[in-house]
Amino acid sequence: MNAIEQAAQAIRQSSYTVAFTGAGISAESGIPPFRGEKGIWNRYDPKVLELSYFYAHPEVSWQAIREIFYDFFGKAKPNAAHLALAQLEAAGYLKSIITQNIDNLHQEAGSSRIFEFHGNSHTLVCTRCHAHYRIGEISLEVLPPLCTKCGALLKPNFVFFEEGIPEQAYAGSVEASENAQVMVVVGTTGEVYPAATMVSIAKQHGAKIIEINLESSAFTHRYTDIFIGGKAGEVLPQLVKEVMGT
Repeated sequence: MNAIEQAAQAIRQSSYTVAFTGAGISAESGIPPFRGEKGIWNRYDPKVLELSYFYAHPEVSWQAIREIFYDFFGKAKPNAAHLALAQLEAAGYLKSIITQNIDNLHQEAGSSRIFEFHGNSHTLVCTRCHAHYRIGEISLEVLPPLCTKCGALLKPNFVFFEEGIPEQAYAGSVEASENAQVMVVVGTTGEVYPAATMVSIAKQHGAKIIEINLESSAFTHRYTDIFIGGKAGEVLPQLVKEVMGT
């Protein structure tokens, strides 16, 4: 029995499977990671996403934010890996997705139960009255964008440096990790905390860890039970076929 067959058997036997996704699953949609040789922080200063810098220099931060998240990322579409996870959910095999990504691609692929650990770039929130806007409702031609209700500064609704994890997303992620009988880890290095603790929580509560990554991660030799090397967009569709017997 090869690794994909083993993973499929584990998922079929599990009554509570959770996926944990990182930047690697969206790389095949053209979204580069933040860290590493081709990472975004090689082209931009990370301080543009420091909360204190954002408030002190909103126009400078917003210029970089628009270029990174809206001019470029906004064109990305879900790939075969996102679609495969949505298919697993629709078939009743996947209970939820915990994602470190802020790109909205899981939603666009059709997944419905998603804990967005770091928020979502497709909504903006007012820094004063906390009104929320979909990105298409606010023009980014003039920066920084302002709230149409109270006139205050708008901020992308994702987690900046110096900012805490949203309570609801954190609590939901912990609960899902504690309940998981299988956790499918996809496209993450395991180096971003506190998100990475979800895998250790799942393992401590008895979950079998299936890892799909191009190369080994911080999880591989510590938590992973079944490692499948390769691109998520190639491996996940194969895994779904095996799970469903098609």
